Amino acid sequence: MSFVLVEKPRPQIALVTLNRPERMNAMAFDVMVPLRETLESVAADNDVRVVVLTGAGHGFCSGADLQGAGRIPGVDGLTKTSVARRSMDLLNNVMLTIRRMHQPVISAVNGAAIGGGFCLAVGTDIRIASQDAYFRAAGINNGLTSAELGISYLLPRAIGTTRAFEIMLTGRDVDAVEAERLGIVSRVVPADKLLDTCYDTAEQIIRWSRVGAELTKRMLWSGLEAGSFESHMQHEGMSQLYVRLTTENFDEAIRARRDRRPPVYED
Repeated sequence: MSFVLVEKPRPQIALVTLNRPERMNAMAFDVMVPLRETLESVAADNDVRVVVLTGAGHGFCSGADLQGAGRIPGVDGLTKTSVARRSMDLLNNVMLTIRRMHQPVISAVNGAAIGGGFCLAVGTDIRIASQDAYFRAAGINNGLTSAELGISYLLPRAIGTTRAFEIMLTGRDVDAVEAERLGIVSRVVPADKLLDTCYDTAEQIIRWSRVGAELTKRMLWSGLEAGSFESHMQHEGMSQLYVRLTTENFDEAIRARRDRRPPVYED
């Protein structure tokens, strides 16, 4: 049984599905290592412009598998301390892979996004939820810390420090309606409309130039880490000049608007 599935439901869109529904797609290493490898493969597929990530069954991802972590590759002969460090690196690499992908990644949050599953959703570029979705920073509920896989960096930037502190320190559930109000997700739709809504959003991105979409994603992520407003503006300006001066995209956009037709970007 494959724990990660890849489909192409519409042209230039890849659907990546965590496929362990009986465990609510928990983050065993038998799931996370194939997920990272799958995302790397999809990132290298130039026929894919946008990726949609979801979970099979009724859950998006329930976080750490409390019944069994699965097989950790490449740790033979290591001490517990080194195994722990390698294990965390493997999970961190999933988040970094999403960040580094050329393609925008949309999470279709179809149910529970708990602990590491919450982190996984927050690590994607766009989040759309079904009415059945809910989020929980669950580490603190288990006597640990809710700060994992970058969520203590990303969540305050997404929804503000006060709200992020409260959610992560209480470990309470945030339902889909509240998640939309806070800005954890961009919108909430009926469960049977979730994937089609994600595909429609992907197609809105695909209509624009590849380099435009890819650089916009890169600039947004870079902005989260910028050392200053001015330095980031310089970075943005260079990316804008790069596209303007090395492609015909701008001229094609003007021609298409004049001719009342969709633009055909050749980058």
